[in-house]
Amino acid sequence: MRVPELVTFAVYLAAMMGIGVYFYYRTQSLSDYILGGRRLGASVAALSAGASDMSGWLLLGLPGLIYASGMAGAWIAIGLALGAYLNWQFVARRLRTYTEVAADSLTLPDYLENRFEDRSRVLRVLSALVILVFFTIYTSSGLVAGATLFQSSFDLDYRLALLIGVVVIMSYTFLGGFMAVSWTDFFQGSLMLLALLVVPVVVIHHVGGWGVTVAHAARAQGPSVDIFAGTTGLGIASLMAWGLGYFGQPHILARFMAIRNVREVPKARLIGMTWMVLGLYGAIFTGFAGIGYFADHPLVNRETVFIELTQALFNPWVSGILLAAILSAVMSTVDSQLLVCSSALAEDFYKSLFRRSASQRELVWMGRASVVGVALVATLIALDPDSLVLDLVAYAWAGFGAAFGPVILLSLFWRRMTRNGALAGILTGAVTVIVWKNLGADVAPIFEVYEILPGFLLASLAALTVSLLGRAPAASVTSVFDSL
Repeated sequence: MRVPELVTFAVYLAAMMGIGVYFYYRTQSLSDYILGGRRLGASVAALSAGASDMSGWLLLGLPGLIYASGMAGAWIAIGLALGAYLNWQFVARRLRTYTEVAADSLTLPDYLENRFEDRSRVLRVLSALVILVFFTIYTSSGLVAGATLFQSSFDLDYRLALLIGVVVIMSYTFLGGFMAVSWTDFFQGSLMLLALLVVPVVVIHHVGGWGVTVAHAARAQGPSVDIFAGTTGLGIASLMAWGLGYFGQPHILARFMAIRNVREVPKARLIGMTWMVLGLYGAIFTGFAGIGYFADHPLVNRETVFIELTQALFNPWVSGILLAAILSAVMSTVDSQLLVCSSALAEDFYKSLFRRSASQRELVWMGRASVVGVALVATLIALDPDSLVLDLVAYAWAGFGAAFGPVILLSLFWRRMTRNGALAGILTGAVTVIVWKNLGADVAPIFEVYEILPGFLLASLAALTVSLLGRAPAASVTSVFDSL
């Protein structure tokens, strides 16, 4: 690590900590800590949702996938862009309204319990458990990405690099809560987009232009520029199924719940989708340019392609900024995940089950303690240096998409949805993902299909069937639905 890069990193980390300290003194209640008091503006909501969504996957996982498989891997990006647009278009406005009408719900489990008037608390507890299980895995993927960055840049031992990343991310999330996370995500998202637009252009120019880059890539990997190379209809559907995950991601849905008012949604959608499409294009062409640049010296770890390109081609001051973009990507997702987990523990377990009379100050500190606890468990999972960011993200993304996606959609748009239908959908989606993932292609070729696709379909079927077979929801439930 050269001195300019070290200085750039230090300044960046100090700025993120400063934001955390600033919002520490402006956090007075649990609503402030986990949802920012529903005061998020359109620009911050849009970039915060995008940055917390994409994570290190956008600068490490996706470029690494394109580097390894060529343009055929771009089907994931196409599916994600479509899913994100549909989520903004159909879910954002309605979820923002419904969560406020349904007893001012602060978390996803809180919303589901209030939506179906579940007095047993089974729905809240099951939802919170699913969040904790899959988010702990998801958080570990971000920690792996951060450790990979520190290891490559500072030439540190993997475990020491992991520890540094955990301490930094945990600190400002612990201090500032949702608003600190959202505003750091805003700046981190801007830095990520800058990096993704600059790097592929410089690399392609350095190689000798687009034609030369394609020729080098073809020499290294054959038909790597063909988006249909080596694909099948089922394979494309499996990759595009990533887009289904958006409907059930708690950290993204939290941005919808926190936006200032529904009139901000169209503006936020435009900003968010523009950021996302440009970012995905940048990541794809970074990975593809890397095939051409490293044609004669292939990388050992495909997910370091962005890091290797920035260090090889840019001035140390510039590469320091670009490498900070990776740290931005990592931090912007891990902080959101830690916050959602702490929300589940503080609001959905501690307050609802054990301390209903707890003061706001007590709940805020319980949330902060939960951030530390979840970070420690995620760190234990991330200790394996051979973990691939894309694999960990894929598992957690599928878990949330299948468990919550169908239930959220049906709860917002179907009047006949019942509490038992929601329970059946969440349980079926989560179990299907876990079982499907662990069976694998060795059992049968069908299990090569990304687990979110069967999980989403079976969860939808379970929620619909159980709702229709059971007693219709109470009039008090349907009257709130109708009032929307």
